[in-house]
Amino acid sequence: MKNNELIELLDSLLRADTENEVLEFKEAKKSFGKDDLGKYFSALSNEANIAGKAYSWLLFGVDNTKLVVGTNITEKQLNEYKLEISNNTSPMLSFLATHRCEKDGKTVILFQIPAAPQGMPVAWKGHFYGRSGESLVALDIGEIEHIRGQSQKSDWSAQIVE
Repeated sequence: MKNNELIELLDSLLRADTENEVLEFKEAKKSFGKDDLGKYFSALSNEANIAGKAYSWLLFGVDNTKLVVGTNITEKQLNEYKLEISNNTSPMLSFLATHRCEKDGKTVILFQIPAAPQGMPVAWKGHFYGRSGESLVALDIGEIEHIRGQSQKSDWSAQIVE
């Protein structure tokens, strides 16, 4: 994506009333804990699936009031985050994309997180995470079963053929 397209995308995400099940803002000025990142990855991936969306968003360099504060996270750190995510998610996933853009002279990183695959909730280190509004929570059993139920195929042999 070009920077002007990224700015438009960022602006549209910032227009959201608040964080929600598929959108999270983090200051992450210099770093962000890998374990916390993994939990958010799991939660946002699972919630995107449940909401019928292809992906969700995690933004670094934006505080909870949607103020752009900027981040100094390096490409090396981003690569470490990507490796950590792919090594500790089940099924093994990573970001669809990471986009870096400048707004008001400050850097924002937009992580595009894929929805959990059909029938497979995403776990981080063996635990399934979800969201309750703006909060990070364990994915409840109903949501786990909702995702798992997506893989159940209908029994075509039980159908009446005309």
